[in-house]
Amino acid sequence: MDLDLLSRQLMDRFQHAMPLCPEPYKAMATALGCDEAQVLACLHAMDQAGTLSRVGAVFDHRRAGASTLAAFAVPATRLHQVAERVSQYPEVNHNYAREHFYNLWFVVTGPDRPHIQRVLNELEKDTGLTPLDLPMLTAYRIDLGFSLGETP
Repeated sequence: MDLDLLSRQLMDRFQHAMPLCPEPYKAMATALGCDEAQVLACLHAMDQAGTLSRVGAVFDHRRAGASTLAAFAVPATRLHQVAERVSQYPEVNHNYAREHFYNLWFVVTGPDRPHIQRVLNELEKDTGLTPLDLPMLTAYRIDLGFSLGETP
């Protein structure tokens, strides 16, 4: 991945600390000594290149609601179709295929456990597949990030 200095600084500095303020991109620019237009152009370029999957805050679901890790055992011929349907739910993130009997894994988030259950029930009705529901019991490590060694 060939990234310019500003791209590396943005990812290093803000992958875990997106400013929570009315003008987050301006705050990012100020912290890096550039202007907001440069930050927006850089983020747009990284998005177009496929370097970014999203820009925004990540909420601690344990404080802001509920979540579960779920999986489906999907026949190979339906995997793409079911994955697209699952991804249409705004409560779903991290939807990906794995090589396993349970071959489609996704995270469902919502305001509370009953909401999560309603989404799982709807998904079961929509797909004809029964979800494996694995709510988190204990968090041991939840913090993925990649240092690019460019934080000023």
